[in-house]
Amino acid sequence: MPAHAHAGPPDTKLDRHVLIVAGVVVLGAIMSILDVTVVSVAQNTFQQEFNTDAAGAAWTMTGYTLALAAVIPLSSWAAARFGTKKVYLTSLVLFSIGSALCALATSIGMLVAFRVIQGLGGGLLMPIGMMILTKAAGPERVGSVMAVLGIPMLLGPIAGPILGGLLIEKASWHWVFLINVPVGIVAIIYSWFALRSDDETNRSSIDFVGLLLLSPGLALFLYGVSSSSEAGTFISAKVLVPAIIGAVLIVGFIAHALRSNNPLLDLRLFRNRTLSIAVVSMTLFMIAFFGAALLFPQYFIGVRGESTLQAGLLLAPQGIGAMITMPIAGRMTDKIGPGKFVLAGIVLMFFGMGTFVFVGAQSPYWLLCGALFVQGLGMGMTMMPIMSAALATLTNAQVPDGSTLMNVVQQTASSIGSAVIAVILATNLTRAPESMLAIASNTAPDSLPAELQDTPVPSSFFDAAANAFGSTFIVATVLIALTLIPAFFLPRKKINSPLIEEDMDRAPIVMH
Repeated sequence: MPAHAHAGPPDTKLDRHVLIVAGVVVLGAIMSILDVTVVSVAQNTFQQEFNTDAAGAAWTMTGYTLALAAVIPLSSWAAARFGTKKVYLTSLVLFSIGSALCALATSIGMLVAFRVIQGLGGGLLMPIGMMILTKAAGPERVGSVMAVLGIPMLLGPIAGPILGGLLIEKASWHWVFLINVPVGIVAIIYSWFALRSDDETNRSSIDFVGLLLLSPGLALFLYGVSSSSEAGTFISAKVLVPAIIGAVLIVGFIAHALRSNNPLLDLRLFRNRTLSIAVVSMTLFMIAFFGAALLFPQYFIGVRGESTLQAGLLLAPQGIGAMITMPIAGRMTDKIGPGKFVLAGIVLMFFGMGTFVFVGAQSPYWLLCGALFVQGLGMGMTMMPIMSAALATLTNAQVPDGSTLMNVVQQTASSIGSAVIAVILATNLTRAPESMLAIASNTAPDSLPAELQDTPVPSSFFDAAANAFGSTFIVATVLIALTLIPAFFLPRKKINSPLIEEDMDRAPIVMH
């Protein structure tokens, strides 16, 4: 029996090497995640600079999302074929070059094309980064490293509006992209020296059938879903046609993957009960979280009349709450399992988000910021422990597919959440036309009829707008509550690693 089989209780403390690797991965995650929220703040600026409409400017986000969706399924194969270090470095280079090109764009078409290049690099940063971190730390410490990786994932939607507002107001829109270049250069140099080579070649041939089914299928499905925000409904040819075609391709991939000996993404992982429960929990959580994340800044800007920068600052308590609980939950998850923390976190999120169900046009900021703080505490105890529950049950050979699978779930669920909540909000606002007038008066007064531009909007109109937001928050709050059902079945004791001797021989880095 190997010597390591007689080792004492595992040390869940992160050593120097793991912290160095975590720094590399967090840098990449910050670049990828912040870029999404920062660009969302610049939509109006793009319309003015490139003389385009809202739909044209929105393609700067849609193009990036579709590129992400198309490339994420490749991450597991790419890591096995070329090694995680080479793929990660290539992703950083591609993302940095795409960022520089975006800043040089002179038309909306050029900007969208360069955003696609950015997305091709950004789509690999998170799944490959998760593989690197999980293998460096080993399953005994996956909760702690996931807590580190979770910081940019949870703070991106909060810090993005603040950073975007500052860059656009104090500098120019070009810096929304230029800021990634020096960070990217630092990340490339850092990664070159900090990451260890792992030239795995156990999956030398790519599953072309799976690639032709899953990548376009996922991209088409997400394009259809995201188009619902612009259409204001799901019952539209623009939404249904690509979404249905994409869904059919994804179903075709599932059938193919279950029969193939070397699929692009091994769906047999769902035989793992803990991973399956974690995927269902993560799906519901991401739909609710990203849906609600869309509502908070829109309420502060559209109903309360705050600037983008002020709205971002008002969301800061949410990030502070997450930063307090996330490291604690990560360490304790490694020791006692994720179940208790996830359940407690969901309850905190339910009460924090539930407060906004009763939001009004004059709700005190101390109450709203307090509710956001409570929600942040819950977020820090929920998202990354769920992911840890999935990855801690995998062998080293399964980590690439598991990481890819979780990133596909995240991307799909977040897009669905944003689309569903946006359509529900638009429907609620349309039911009370005066609420639309109130929103327009606070966000785009120039769009109002000339005779109304200098006319004060009655306070009752803002009350109607606030009620529309409150009704929409009901949906997000119910989704959070539903997350309790699968989360109830997550392990409530320390997860025993399934690592076998073969994996330990292939990845000695997990022995400490």
